[in-house]
Amino acid sequence: MTPERLATIKASLDRRQPDLTVVMENVRKPHNLAAVARTLEAVGGLEIHAITELTSIRLTQMSAGGTKKWIKVNKHPSTEQGLNHLKQQGFQIIATTLDGKPKDYREIDYTRPTAILVGEELEGISEQAIQIADENISIPMAGMVQSLNVSVASALVLYEAYHQRMAAGMYEHRSLDEETYMTLLFEACHPKIANCCQQKRIPYPAIDDDANILEPVLGSYGDLDGGFAEWVLKAD
Repeated sequence: MTPERLATIKASLDRRQPDLTVVMENVRKPHNLAAVARTLEAVGGLEIHAITELTSIRLTQMSAGGTKKWIKVNKHPSTEQGLNHLKQQGFQIIATTLDGKPKDYREIDYTRPTAILVGEELEGISEQAIQIADENISIPMAGMVQSLNVSVASALVLYEAYHQRMAAGMYEHRSLDEETYMTLLFEACHPKIANCCQQKRIPYPAIDDDANILEPVLGSYGDLDGGFAEWVLKAD
């Protein structure tokens, strides 16, 4: 890996916003999930939440491009479980809806830990989600259309959050804890080794600040699968 590429990865990790996310309720189409995830990654997000009854929904390389490397998909079987999980972590739930008297989406303070809740396809978000949410928002429109595509609506709200956080200086200092930072740095710099460690369910080898694998630690992995340490060195 070139020094320039390493610097780019580190700069991206330094700007990550772990307390900004999107929740998609009743998501069924992977390409919609991918479209929203791409925008979330662009503003520095790390995780997207999918409330779905599907047993498997994920970001594919074809639909999500490089986003798959950076955005984790967290699945929840029900609206109540998913939103309460985020509330317990300190997130405010901001629901996009036309019901009731929603606020203009620009009136929300997105510098707080924020989960933006959007509906999927034609149904919009459920009444249960509206009741659980802390705030309801809408996007003003001058034409006859009353709603936007879910990916477009998500992008508008996410970039309002981006602008607010940028003005507040939240991209000027690292928000990730050290363990998460080093884990993501390892996965970005050594993807083949990370994949192998995940398959074997073993910890990643230690790395230094320049993402170089520390050989003394690496050597201890040889006992797990005769020659694993040698394979790691070759794969890298």
